[in-house]
Amino acid sequence: MNIPQDIKYTKEHEWIKMIDDKHAYIGITDFAQSELGDIVFVDISTEGQTLEADTVFGTVEAVKTVSDLYLPVAGTIEEVNPALNKQPELVNSDPYGEGWMVRIKLSDPGDINNLLNAEAYEMLVA
Repeated sequence: MNIPQDIKYTKEHEWIKMIDDKHAYIGITDFAQSELGDIVFVDISTEGQTLEADTVFGTVEAVKTVSDLYLPVAGTIEEVNPALNKQPELVNSDPYGEGWMVRIKLSDPGDINNLLNAEAYEMLVA
């Protein structure tokens, strides 16, 4: 299982990677995509909205289930990954790269410090 060291994680299996001091990419972890199975659809209609941490910002649909996506920190959804409309399977093949889901502007960049580091996330899923 792939757990990159340079990003933060949630107990709900989302990850967040800072781009600069105010912006970040968010997606689901390698563990989450493997548990869900083949991703067939990603539904995120919250672009432009400012949401609180732990708010549902969309859903991901696999062959046998639909799962909510939770925002790790408060912020404004600035962009939804356009590639996922035609290739939702990118979430399976490259969850930390081309399979990112949204780019956000954090309301308080310090909130990222409340999330799990790679070691803590690894212990959670072990």
